[in-house]
Amino acid sequence: MVAPAAPASAGDENGADYRERPAAPIAQGSDDLPDPDAETQAFELREVTVDAELHGLRLDKALVILAPEFSRSHLQSLIDRGHVQVDGSPAVAAARKLRAGQRLRLELVPTEESRAYVPQPLALDILFEDEHLLVLHKPAGLVVHPAPGNWTGTLLNGLLSHHDAAATLPRAGIVHRLDKDTSGLMVVGKTLPVVTGLSRAIAAREVHRHYLALAHGRVAWDEKAVDAAIGRDPVSRIRMAVAASGKPARTDLSCVARAGAFSALACKLHTGRTHQIRVHLAWLGHPLVSDALYGGAVALGMARQALHAARLRLKHPVGGHWLDFDCPPPADFAQAWTQVTDG
Repeated sequence: MVAPAAPASAGDENGADYRERPAAPIAQGSDDLPDPDAETQAFELREVTVDAELHGLRLDKALVILAPEFSRSHLQSLIDRGHVQVDGSPAVAAARKLRAGQRLRLELVPTEESRAYVPQPLALDILFEDEHLLVLHKPAGLVVHPAPGNWTGTLLNGLLSHHDAAATLPRAGIVHRLDKDTSGLMVVGKTLPVVTGLSRAIAAREVHRHYLALAHGRVAWDEKAVDAAIGRDPVSRIRMAVAASGKPARTDLSCVARAGAFSALACKLHTGRTHQIRVHLAWLGHPLVSDALYGGAVALGMARQALHAARLRLKHPVGGHWLDFDCPPPADFAQAWTQVTDG
């Protein structure tokens, strides 16, 4: 890591905090750290007698009237998970029609997403920190933000535990992301003005992010600028793809070495689309090593996609001085990289 050029002096675009919360206070539960698998740990109970307004309605539509602050899909999931009763018996069919006089009981278990925003101590590898921002090395395997399948144990949970102000910030101050299996450098804001300033600097391409990548095939070029829009893959919702209707995306590529059936590449992002480097290289016919989602076969001893965010350069949003950070790749990537560059 290169030290900051000067100390920070004392001292804005980012998404809103979109956590879904119940409108009424939680009626019961524990003050301890929530167990994401314990659905009944905290919930609000609502009970009504079916009246003329609810008579003849489908159960799920009646629940929308009873709890309008929740989505219909979430209320349907509560039916499926046994949190809705009619006359004391579990109601398992969302399409069931209600009759006047029946007793309807609804246990409003919070959404998984709302229960995900809890502090959890994590061993964060912080390379630099002041009162305004921090720069860290994210290891491969760590999810940045809670999402289906990974509601806890994420970088966001760790940031909420690391400093109290993170709870007041959109996404706990996270202004850009790395994929779960990508290692390397990230910058995180610690105050709202800095979060906003960093987001604007990223949008203006004033935050410089450089990656190392190992790709299948011997590339035919030494330098290549890829300017190809990226959007959601029309066939698979978990993939992205080069698409004319997508958002502009540019990646500059440099070949560092070629050996056997592989190329070692240096990549510079000008934009930050989801899976950008992975998509652009796959589109060129050179998917990342071990990137199964985009056609990269397991090779070179890599059990995850061969991508590492190696360098980060940005201007301090408060002090105005430049910060430069370099992060050596972890052992798995370093070993694979050496096979190509020394081959």
